[in-house]
Amino acid sequence: MIEARGLSKYYGDFKAISDISFTIRGGEITGLLGPNGAGKTTTLRLLSCYLKPDSGSISVDGKDTVTESLEVKKKIGYLPEAAPLYGDMIVYDYLKFAAELRGVFSQKVIDEVAQTCRITDVMHKNISELSKGYKQRVGFANAIVHDPAILILDEPTSGLDPIEIVEIRNLIKELGRKKTIILSTHILPEVEATCDRVIIINKGSIVADDRTDNLKNLVRGDKEIIIKVAGTDFDTLKQSLMPIDGVRNVSALDCDGLTGAIVVASYEREIRGDIFDIVVKRGWKLYEMREEVLSLEKIFSELASGGLNE
Repeated sequence: MIEARGLSKYYGDFKAISDISFTIRGGEITGLLGPNGAGKTTTLRLLSCYLKPDSGSISVDGKDTVTESLEVKKKIGYLPEAAPLYGDMIVYDYLKFAAELRGVFSQKVIDEVAQTCRITDVMHKNISELSKGYKQRVGFANAIVHDPAILILDEPTSGLDPIEIVEIRNLIKELGRKKTIILSTHILPEVEATCDRVIIINKGSIVADDRTDNLKNLVRGDKEIIIKVAGTDFDTLKQSLMPIDGVRNVSALDCDGLTGAIVVASYEREIRGDIFDIVVKRGWKLYEMREEVLSLEKIFSELASGGLNE
């Protein structure tokens, strides 16, 4: 378990993070989400013992990251945004070197990390010859060569193409079955695709901390319901739906051969039953009715702007 209490860090007069506290339990994949410059990388460097806090403390399984940093580092694997690779080395030699530095080298160790990170087919290639995706996998292998319980990843899919992003996300989820993972990102789909929990940071402060699904319940504003029907025109559809209690607006939605509408309604009111009853009563055919799922992008926008309703 990781416990951070009252963390603050300055760079000169600039306060990168301000009095933040959180607890990360074992077995979680936690996303540290925020815009560039929010304090994510600073927080990760503090967690991984690369920086010391100006105030506050961090403990990893009860060990302090400042006074017991050597013990903490044994428990942590850290992959920075720019993976520390040596382009003129062969992949095998690089991982052997990394394992020897940590005192864990054996052929079994190298084989296991190569298999886990799916790099067995490039073990005898120069790192400089690898694609960005393969280089990132080699970075992962380096980070887990000593089998740490905690893996810290800074923007792990930055600069990758769409196929490589999916492969790295799958690797993160696979590693998350056995390890506690903390990753930072400014990419909202990254969190939705990989994380159990998200901590949102803005301007050095935590503005939200909850399970990914639960955060979608924090925003209490209007919701949108998409409907597609046949047997009527839009004006008639709108006139029929506007009197429903809780409906704020009905706007047209383009859909070939059908009449579509976006119904904006109060979050607290469940109106899909009312819509269904009207469609049946009018003798129209209902082809689709769904409530738009609130994205993390909307949540982040609300939280970062201070527009969250309590």
